[in-house]
Amino acid sequence: MSRRRMLGYAGAGVALAGAGAAIGYGVGSSGPAPTPGVVPFRDVHQAGIITPAQDRLHFVALDLTTTDRAEVQRMLQKWTAAAERMTQGEETTENGAVGLNKYAPPADTGEALGLPAASLTLTVGFGASFFEKLGLPAPAGLAPLPAFTGDRLDPARSGGDICLQACADDPQVAVHAIRNLVRTGFGAAAVRWSQLGFGRTSSTSTTQETPRNLFGFKDGTNNLKAEEPALLDQHVWVSDGPDWLHGGTYLVARRIRMHIEIWDRTSLDEQQNIVGRTKGVGNAFGQQGEFDQADLSGDTIPVDAHIRLASADSLGGIRILRRGYNFVDGSDGAGHLDAGLFFLAFMNNPQTHFVPMQSALARNDKMMEYLEHNGSAVFAVPPGLAPGEYWGQGLFT
Repeated sequence: MSRRRMLGYAGAGVALAGAGAAIGYGVGSSGPAPTPGVVPFRDVHQAGIITPAQDRLHFVALDLTTTDRAEVQRMLQKWTAAAERMTQGEETTENGAVGLNKYAPPADTGEALGLPAASLTLTVGFGASFFEKLGLPAPAGLAPLPAFTGDRLDPARSGGDICLQACADDPQVAVHAIRNLVRTGFGAAAVRWSQLGFGRTSSTSTTQETPRNLFGFKDGTNNLKAEEPALLDQHVWVSDGPDWLHGGTYLVARRIRMHIEIWDRTSLDEQQNIVGRTKGVGNAFGQQGEFDQADLSGDTIPVDAHIRLASADSLGGIRILRRGYNFVDGSDGAGHLDAGLFFLAFMNNPQTHFVPMQSALARNDKMMEYLEHNGSAVFAVPPGLAPGEYWGQGLFT
């Protein structure tokens, strides 16, 4: 973390215990006690990363419609002000939905009136094309991902200059947040693609139980947790590169369609062999409990099982922080549900963490027979905001 950011937090009376910790997750604060259902907007890291994963998601990627840096900065300042209010359960402005001139459009769309904050978090990231359009140097971690075996990427579901991630325990709160930020950005940015998600598929805190994906298996048993600051420092938070990214991270988003109709006709034994765990308890083969360490030294777990190929032991120790969601987006017109996993993962370098992992899975994981990666994007996610800062401010200084 830069000296400027450290001084900013110290001036706000926040006690820091290392870049891997966050307020509410091991760090004390001299401020008032937190309000239930309200996640602090300003912190060492952006909320929505190690925050205990909420149940609902609205994710959007946008493209800039201007190359005027000052105009983009004004949009980011407006977004920050509105986002901070909405995460506290307030309207985008003080008299947003009904309190202004009745002959003018409301400043807030109003569908969240009367609803609580619902643990809303809003997280922003910037793609390589953002830097290209504005003539800014892009961080090295935004280098393009290689083409992986089996990818069928749709350009209409991939890329983007900016991403906004809204997570909440109420879907209407998440949708309201994205809707109003998109509206506020009109004239400077427009939606490229978006994704709704339900039923988190990972736990980001030891206080949460492991959820299940649409294949019916527990997902993310060995995910990194907020209570593991040393591992987060090692694998998630950026400590090199441009100053504005120190304490931030990178986000890889992948839309993964699951061929659930084919999966549903597969025997339980075959399903479990593909995963390497039992479907009920979620224990690795040869173990009793879900969190018992899998033994990869022998042949108890098949060589093409997902947990073997995705394990840190098989990948030279690399790990990522997953934060994905299930999705069902209607049908494909051929009698099959367009359903699957919207994969979200945070790491300190996609080239050293995601690329080797996905390369190994794409080549050898038997589960890939049931999956189709049809959307992909990478974003640089700045650190959290000190008092008075706005999203992306460090990029322009």
